[in-house]
Amino acid sequence: MASDIAVSPELFAKSNGQTLCYQTFGDGRAPVILLIMGLGAQMTLWDDDFCAQLAGRGYRVVRFDNRDIGRSSKIDAPVKVDFADLIMKQMRGEKIESPYTLRDMAADACGLLDHLGISRAHVVGASMGGMITQEMAINFPDRMLSMTSIMSSTGNPALPPPTPEAAAVLMAPPPKSREDYIEAFAKTWKVLRAGSFPADESRDAQRAARTWERGLNPMGVARQMLAIFASGDRRAKLGAAKTPALVIHGDVDPLVRLAAGEDTAKSIPGSKLVVVKTMGHAIPTPLAPQIVDTIAQHVSSHA
Repeated sequence: MASDIAVSPELFAKSNGQTLCYQTFGDGRAPVILLIMGLGAQMTLWDDDFCAQLAGRGYRVVRFDNRDIGRSSKIDAPVKVDFADLIMKQMRGEKIESPYTLRDMAADACGLLDHLGISRAHVVGASMGGMITQEMAINFPDRMLSMTSIMSSTGNPALPPPTPEAAAVLMAPPPKSREDYIEAFAKTWKVLRAGSFPADESRDAQRAARTWERGLNPMGVARQMLAIFASGDRRAKLGAAKTPALVIHGDVDPLVRLAAGEDTAKSIPGSKLVVVKTMGHAIPTPLAPQIVDTIAQHVSSHA
């Protein structure tokens, strides 16, 4: 990570009835890029170097743990998730009950901006974070300068499902020990990266240990998954979105297939789709500079 980039400690903000853990990179006076991570993923999966690279382009980068994950608030609402049953209900158009929705999580992000005294930001979301970003564009467009949806989906139930291997790692039971978690983390990301990336594979154990030490919350992951399904299909509402939109998707994504990125770009008027070759459901180290360049070009056009 660039040594001249200022990095805050992990801090906490009251937001929308939650307490969110967050961290900032870069000049506090610079325009803000807010990073929103995906299902069950802590803010640290926005790699430190990735955040520093964005900050080095002249931005204040803010990453945070979504509710129910990492060091942010945990919701007291026991749930049971049957992935196959959720898919069937979604396809039949049945109502799915959930303790909260992606709109609530978008309101969390807006509350964090309030805490930081930021009226409008460039918002970048990955996977579920892209869905939350879309919800911000639908419900809180006045808080956004631009949006970037990475490896995400509109909630269209007709989109192709994950590969069997990706679905298996998504639904695997939570490991019971630190050693089991580190091993499972490496296997999971080997599948999701959908290729050989030695630089990342060599760091998986370190990343997994950091995640374990910050705290796991399997029930939170289940509630977040329910929130995704309960939030439904956003295509019609995205058709009225005015926020300048960039859609980034990998051509070999095994979890959220490329068709989902194409569907997202088609659903948002005036959006730009960038398909990244050899990218799965992750931002591996060798591809990070390309992703940073693409985001920086987009946000600089919509200051």
